Amino acid sequence: MSETSVHALVRVWVADRPGALGLVASRIGAVRGDIVSIDVLEHGDGVAVDEFAVNLPGPEVVDVLVREIEQVDGASVEQVRLVDHYPDARLDALESAALLCEATDVDHLHSVLVTHVQDEFLADWTALCRRRGDEVEILASAGDPPGDAMVVALVLGTSASEAVAGGTAGPEDLAVALLPGHDGVLLASRPAPPFRVLERIQLRALARIADRTWQLLMD
Repeated sequence: MSETSVHALVRVWVADRPGALGLVASRIGAVRGDIVSIDVLEHGDGVAVDEFAVNLPGPEVVDVLVREIEQVDGASVEQVRLVDHYPDARLDALESAALLCEATDVDHLHSVLVTHVQDEFLADWTALCRRRGDEVEILASAGDPPGDAMVVALVLGTSASEAVAGGTAGPEDLAVALLPGHDGVLLASRPAPPFRVLERIQLRALARIADRTWQLLMD
């Protein structure tokens, strides 16, 4: 890479049909973009949401890149983010899981969980809460969460929906995962890009690991 080149994460809506992904890749190549990886974040109803990790020759080509991609029939760019390094969903998940398992006590576990979820999901803030009936206790947080009253309201509101509480659906800017062994609720929030199905599944998996580690630390 040259000194002016940049790392970009490009989220694209693509028609879920043979050849569509190749056409998008060709358009990225047309602006001298070098594709490092592709993650399929969601698909259904004839549309897939893919995230391309791309080395670009410079930030000035981003607008041209968007126009090129949207020349492909059925393609739409959801967002382009310039980043210092590419997140690797698989490696990041393994690293977070290892750190959770290495926690030395429950408070350490809670801190590790919210900190690494914020980093892994590029979230503005994360919070781990415990809900017992209508009582909500905030156990740990990272980033810049809203006031305690808002966090409590989000916990109570998301718990009212089985799909949201189960982590299979929810507001685009909020992902939720339960730690059922300890009445725990893990929240991650960012305004954009929207949380996709794959990310919600990954969050639920981390919550399951944390829930089990929590139990082991208390035994």
